[in-house]
Amino acid sequence: MNLAFTLASRFRKNKATSGYLSFIARSSTWGIGLGCAILIILLSVMNGFHKALEDDLLSLVPHVEFEAVSGGLANWQGVVATAEQHAGVVAAAPVTRFVAMAQQQQRFFGMDVRAILPAEEARVSDLQRYTPEADWQRFVNAPQGILLGQGLAQELNVSVGDTLTLFVPQLAPQDRLNGAPKRARFTVEGIFQFGGELDFKQAYVHLAQGRELTGLNTESNAVRLRLYDVYSAPWVANEIAAEIDEYAYIHDWTRTEGHLYRDIQLVKTVMYIVLVLVLAVASFNIVATLMMQVEEKRGSIAILKTMGASDTTIIRTFMWQGALNGIPGTLIGCLVGVIGAWFLPSLFSAVEALLGHSLLAADIYFVSTVPVQVQWADVVWVGLIALVSSLLATIYPAYRAAQVAPVIALRQL
Repeated sequence: MNLAFTLASRFRKNKATSGYLSFIARSSTWGIGLGCAILIILLSVMNGFHKALEDDLLSLVPHVEFEAVSGGLANWQGVVATAEQHAGVVAAAPVTRFVAMAQQQQRFFGMDVRAILPAEEARVSDLQRYTPEADWQRFVNAPQGILLGQGLAQELNVSVGDTLTLFVPQLAPQDRLNGAPKRARFTVEGIFQFGGELDFKQAYVHLAQGRELTGLNTESNAVRLRLYDVYSAPWVANEIAAEIDEYAYIHDWTRTEGHLYRDIQLVKTVMYIVLVLVLAVASFNIVATLMMQVEEKRGSIAILKTMGASDTTIIRTFMWQGALNGIPGTLIGCLVGVIGAWFLPSLFSAVEALLGHSLLAADIYFVSTVPVQVQWADVVWVGLIALVSSLLATIYPAYRAAQVAPVIALRQL
């Protein structure tokens, strides 16, 4: 093995090797390195989006929600109690959901309003984390207060302390037609900043005000659940639904936001396929390089065989030569990929500052910055796939080198 490595190193450093052959060898090394770096950066971004979905978006979006088909849940307390007995549920809390129209001067804006119990909401969402402490305390202590997303507050041109008029449509039971909307005035007590689409459409009021505006007395039209494992939401929702008597819709985040998760997984799968294809192209360069080196070193191979070198030694020599192209490229590519992934958010911010606008619009995407999470398992997998592909590319050229006949090769010198 030591002899094969020494021979491979000398073949690689031989000054008699043509410049074209050296260029092809270097290009195969840089091709593998570039492929590893790009794939590590892309996979880290996909991991970042996955983490943002799980830790950020799902901290405000309900994991599971039971919503009354008509009116409210007559026994929402029973739904809460049943849900909290399930081993997969962290907590459950009542909520009243409705759509409202906000009037500000001559302009109207639609919004999704969630009427909550602030003390209970803290158990099922991280709303308080995205709200300044002073704003949250004002909202908790103000029954007529409203909590707005930052994007919505900017569109309405309101700030803390301003008043806001909401119009809530009413459904007349006798003719099933929309009746005159209810009108209510609220004081903006706080502004939360999530940094995504929810900032532009979400608002929160107290549960008592929501019941009054929707015509519910002591009922709530939905119950929200927070789970230990967000990916178990469909099964947990079905298990709890089988134990309650309410006539309700069953919502879980995989139905409302599941397309984001599926898109992220699809992109990661495509990235792995691209990885294989990129490394396959770089490996073909290794094959071409070694095949040309076999032809160039036929005389040297013949002399080594004449001196007693075995076919195994020749095979190992050229496999080592191919590995010396793949190993540096893999190591450099993985290092550059990890460093590039770490600095990508800063680079992204610098580009945004240079262009003067955001590349990820907060009112469109659920994040406004590029999230990055480097997972060492991805780095290891990318490195292993690159090394294995570069080693596999050496098998055929090494076999051809071992088939060189000393007598014929020396006669052709």
